[in-house]
Amino acid sequence: MVKISDKIKKAEREGRPWWSLEFFPPKTPDGWVNLYDRIERMKELGPIFVDITWGAGGSTSEATTNFVKTAHKDLGLETCMHLTCTNMPIAMVDSALKEAYDSGCRNILALRGDPPRGVEEWKPTEGGFNHAIDLVKHIRKKYGDYFDIGVAGFPEGHPGSESPEIEIKHLKQKVDAGANVIFTQMFYSADVFIDWGRRLRAAGITIPIVPGIMPIQTFAAFKRRTSFAKTIVPQELWDLLEPIKDDDLKVREAGTKYVAEMCRKILTSGLGIHGVHCYTMNLSRGTEMLLQELNFVPHSDIVKPLPWRVSLTSKRRTETTRPIFWSNRQKSYLSRTSDWDEFPNGRWGNQASPAFGDLDALVLSLPQKPQDAIALWGTPKSIGDVAELFARFCKGQLKSLPWSDQPAAKETGRISNQLAKINQLGFLTINSQPSVDGAKSEDPALGWGPMNGYVYQKAYLEFFCPPQHVEPLLAILSKTPSITYHCVDKSGNFRTNTVPGPNAVTWGVFPGAEVIQPTIVDSTAFQAWKDEAYELGQQWALLYSQTAPETNKVIREIFDDFHLVNIVYNDFKDPDEDAVFKPFFELADEKQLKPLLAPVENGVNGHSD
Repeated sequence: MVKISDKIKKAEREGRPWWSLEFFPPKTPDGWVNLYDRIERMKELGPIFVDITWGAGGSTSEATTNFVKTAHKDLGLETCMHLTCTNMPIAMVDSALKEAYDSGCRNILALRGDPPRGVEEWKPTEGGFNHAIDLVKHIRKKYGDYFDIGVAGFPEGHPGSESPEIEIKHLKQKVDAGANVIFTQMFYSADVFIDWGRRLRAAGITIPIVPGIMPIQTFAAFKRRTSFAKTIVPQELWDLLEPIKDDDLKVREAGTKYVAEMCRKILTSGLGIHGVHCYTMNLSRGTEMLLQELNFVPHSDIVKPLPWRVSLTSKRRTETTRPIFWSNRQKSYLSRTSDWDEFPNGRWGNQASPAFGDLDALVLSLPQKPQDAIALWGTPKSIGDVAELFARFCKGQLKSLPWSDQPAAKETGRISNQLAKINQLGFLTINSQPSVDGAKSEDPALGWGPMNGYVYQKAYLEFFCPPQHVEPLLAILSKTPSITYHCVDKSGNFRTNTVPGPNAVTWGVFPGAEVIQPTIVDSTAFQAWKDEAYELGQQWALLYSQTAPETNKVIREIFDDFHLVNIVYNDFKDPDEDAVFKPFFELADEKQLKPLLAPVENGVNGHSD
């Protein structure tokens, strides 16, 4: 279910509230980078969808459509795209709709729009639409019921309306023309909203009403926005905020409690409303505080429907299986598989595709600049220094490594000490997961998928192995019946102790559904991943080629000589979480290995984060 109306109905059937978030297009490239970072974090709040506004006069049309593409492809967020009549000939409307359709977007908010900046009176565009209802009819004519279409509602009355009765009549006409959701302007009076909602229901308007809620961030911003929108502010709210207007923290706390109580009244008003739409103004804290005050808790099937971040493009919506190797490099995986053949039966790709495993399809580079590398990783001068960086990442003390775009996952905390130990022995881990035997799907660290399910996974390790330890380690692994492994060097010399084909390393069992096996280890995919894994090491070394030649030499030599190995400990029922690590400790005892570098408190070579 990808339409807003379907998502709302699903939440109502399950007896839980829902919420959504709105953003506006920043004006600078740096602003976009920061907004995407913020949305990454706010995704964890569990919105059922996000939307981004269409700038006055269509000024941000390209930015808005690009956001929709990115949100679907890279962020895995359901979107609602705003679309206005202002400065939009039919050809431009059709182009925007096609981009939304091609990117997998299923929701459009159809608006007349505001006049262009500097123009007081709204005028129709030649060859365009005069009213939102014309846009609604056009979308329905072109795309049938493919899109959910939202329209605007004004609890306090539209400033250009002849009367409340006529305004509701016009809204009913838009519903009859094909609108399925109503988004409201912001308001601060529950009584005004509830009275308006009851009049809508009495007029036969039964579609979902999405209350637009503006969290109170600061007194100055609150006063400016309510003045601009001519919003009715109850005297009790002025009386609450005026005495504390110079203390932003107190304003935010008091405003949050007031707005939350307003939301509670609406949610219990009998209007059939069970969620809210937050106008974030591209800020996170006010929205976070409001959702916390309302006790709106994110659900795993929204935040994490699969163990990896889903991609909602039309091609990938049915993708339910991926190799584990790219689990920390979402964008790389999407780029490398974009030209692979279709995903049959929701599988992760076709090994017979001529594009499979083509490293040239992806131009590899790290996002860090040389000065960023020094600030983040210091200037390691030995294998021991490098090993300590890997150990610190596993402990959550570093925010990234070249093989991981994000900090270590929550589940890594269960095995972080063991990971740190084997890294300090020289086995440089780039991917891992602990074993799980039937954790609840709602578990905050391990859970994923629909509610009331159970998830399982086999312990997995992937690491670069010092060449002198490869043979003795593989000999130990071969003696352990529950372990399967793959091993390859930079030249492509490959060994494994398992048969070809996928080995499911995560799966879930959910009410009324087949068993889902979303993450696999596969020999062919591992060899396709090998080139990228080694190239990332070389890219890391290159960052130091001018600033720290000794560091460049150490890193380059590691990723010329070390072998890439993955291990699956298949006995997920074994309660011993150290089981997958025991071969390393056995080897350490056998060879009398010692940690390459004693743990340090303030980073490598005196560098402190």
